[in-house]
Amino acid sequence: MKIYIGADHRGFKLKEEIKKYFYENGIEYEDLGAYELDPDDDYPIYAERVSNKVSQDLNNANDARGILLCGSGVGVDIVANKFEHIRSGLGINAEQVKSARRDDDVNVLAIASDETPEQVAREMVKAFLETEFEPSKKHTRRLKEIDEIEDAN
Repeated sequence: MKIYIGADHRGFKLKEEIKKYFYENGIEYEDLGAYELDPDDDYPIYAERVSNKVSQDLNNANDARGILLCGSGVGVDIVANKFEHIRSGLGINAEQVKSARRDDDVNVLAIASDETPEQVAREMVKAFLETEFEPSKKHTRRLKEIDEIEDAN
């Protein structure tokens, strides 16, 4: 599985801490910026980079996930959900992220860096990467309904 990560200036510090978690656990990833702290950067740039990569990989039948960070997490979540095949969700805690993966097959995790302590972020990332989608009838049906809505609009 390919993992992409990106953050604006407000998410930059927490992104760097998540990268340490990746290193400590031997998890391969690609950092799509910001590469340095720039108080004047804008979150849509990084959300687009990550979401586009995940979308392209999924289009080519490759497993990929993305992690995005900004102050509230909402901005990057909104941008991510503009891309084909992306189901982005704003993480609150590890249990909620497990549910989002299991039930809704989210493939991009948005994190509110202003509201999320480092340990909670690590727990959410672990849950995001380790929890598999459970393709029950109802979960599969609901994802199909989402696809139909997207196709109609």
